[in-house]
Amino acid sequence: MNRHNKTPASLGFTMPAEWERHEGTWLSWPKDPITFPGKSLDAVEEVFIKAIKSLQDKEKVFVLVDNENRGNYVKDRLLSSGAGITNIYFHRIKSMDVWVRDYGPTFVKNRQTNEIAAVKWRFNAWGGKYKTLMSDDKAGMQIARLSEVKIFRPDIVMEGGAIESDGAGTILTTEQCLLNKNRNPQLTKREIEDYLRQYLGADAIIWLKNGIEGDDTDGHVDDIARFVGKNRVLCAFETDAKDKHNYQALQHNYKLLKKAKTSQGDRIEIIRLPMPDPVVFPKRPFAGQRLPLSYTNFYIGNSCVIVPVFGCKTDEKALTIIQEVFPGREIVPVYSVPFVYGAGAIHCATQQQP
Repeated sequence: MNRHNKTPASLGFTMPAEWERHEGTWLSWPKDPITFPGKSLDAVEEVFIKAIKSLQDKEKVFVLVDNENRGNYVKDRLLSSGAGITNIYFHRIKSMDVWVRDYGPTFVKNRQTNEIAAVKWRFNAWGGKYKTLMSDDKAGMQIARLSEVKIFRPDIVMEGGAIESDGAGTILTTEQCLLNKNRNPQLTKREIEDYLRQYLGADAIIWLKNGIEGDDTDGHVDDIARFVGKNRVLCAFETDAKDKHNYQALQHNYKLLKKAKTSQGDRIEIIRLPMPDPVVFPKRPFAGQRLPLSYTNFYIGNSCVIVPVFGCKTDEKALTIIQEVFPGREIVPVYSVPFVYGAGAIHCATQQQP
């Protein structure tokens, strides 16, 4: 029997672009003191509050909380902040951490029928790096069931932050992540491409090479390049050759994008986003290790774009470029250095449901 019998693609489903209309956004309220030690947890809660405030007028916000007490705490935080709880739906699903983009389902859509379905990949905590977070694979499955849509379960490891769609059959990803032997060592590059075609409706797959320094996900694409419109990509770009790893990696990815074509055979307009100034972990056990800061880790809501900023000289330039790309949406900057202590940012902690 063909392992791809009755796949999303065979039934007319494709992965929409993030800028297409959402029914809602999934989040898991932060609570892990290992991911966000000390006062960084309070700062990350503030990012979540600001994000929810920005999203809730124009789409539903689905928030995972471990139990009733936690749900009451989050409601109090939202009410006292002025966000309120309009359009907020609390779900008692126990999760270990906030990275719902990676352990939650990827939603796909049939453009003829408008039916939505969920693709639930296997989650192995980024190649088995964090044993305590492996159980979030189950939390992701509970999200898929709660969404009350058809669920597809390709039996391969994949994270949502590793794939980026233009909504028209083109997928962006990286070799560093998808070809890493800590994910699917039994699969060839061609076989992985076959899964992307069958489960996301991809007609073209653009392979970038490596991610940014400090990224413990093995080079997720959402830290380096994002589709922002038809044949348009915002691309992280480093101009300082002294920043050896990022300069080489991002220059190489830029050259790959310049050669690439979409599923329609079109060239891509590449808009460069500057890289933030380097920041390192201040405390053990990661003291001196670089944080994976990137402006491309933004999240596109129905009426806004939530953008991580880092208190450095390139913030304003990045916000200006993103506003020019999304003229009809409010740009919401969120100070994210404490967030990135957990090695991710707002895009990693959100998942759109079309």
